[in-house]
Amino acid sequence: MVNVVPIKRVTITEQVMEQIAQWITSGELSEGDKLPNERELAEKFGVNRGRIRESLRALSIIGLITIKPGEGSYVNKQEAPIPSETIIWMYHNERNNLEEIYAARKLIESEVYLTTYKKLEEKQIQQLELILEELKRISKGTGDHCEKFQDLLDKFDLLMGEWSENKIYYKLIQTIIHLRRESMVKLLFLPGASENSRKMRTELVKAMKEKDDTKVKQAIDHCFNSAKKFYDLVNETK
Repeated sequence: MVNVVPIKRVTITEQVMEQIAQWITSGELSEGDKLPNERELAEKFGVNRGRIRESLRALSIIGLITIKPGEGSYVNKQEAPIPSETIIWMYHNERNNLEEIYAARKLIESEVYLTTYKKLEEKQIQQLELILEELKRISKGTGDHCEKFQDLLDKFDLLMGEWSENKIYYKLIQTIIHLRRESMVKLLFLPGASENSRKMRTELVKAMKEKDDTKVKQAIDHCFNSAKKFYDLVNETK
């Protein structure tokens, strides 16, 4: 059985997600492996089954596992890139659930950034900086702007996923990009959202150039804490 680290942080659901995701991305669990059932996981983590159920649900939304009713949860096979149409169909009911999308983004994108930045070469940093320059040049305030702006953000993250040299991470980032697309474009219509997104990416690239673990982690946290404010604003207007 995989090693279980006791849960100590306040965000229990997120910590359970991170540990299970780590089992999968590290290869401790392989494609097609069945996870322990909810009761077993709850006992091993020392949390209630509701927390386990929330964690498994979130992991299924981002494509790490498949939950088969009456059978259990299985590690997904990572094959060819999934077409955007398939992802939209698969997650049709979840695409407007901003809280779950935010949680999935934070889990996957943070891990990809942390894995990739240590591998970046100067020419790759320069590619990211070119994207940041283009983001700055794009005019603000129109729907066309939002679509183009999001295209560049997607390009930024696809490159980070590719450069991670982890095939599962690359496919997960593709999945999350398709899943977040509609909600992200909506967010970019909010005053200050585009500028905030550009500034956060700029802060991240600066930290990655310095190869400073602490600064990179701080930049990632800052990025998602800032994004959460805009997610909350959209939720309030529903």
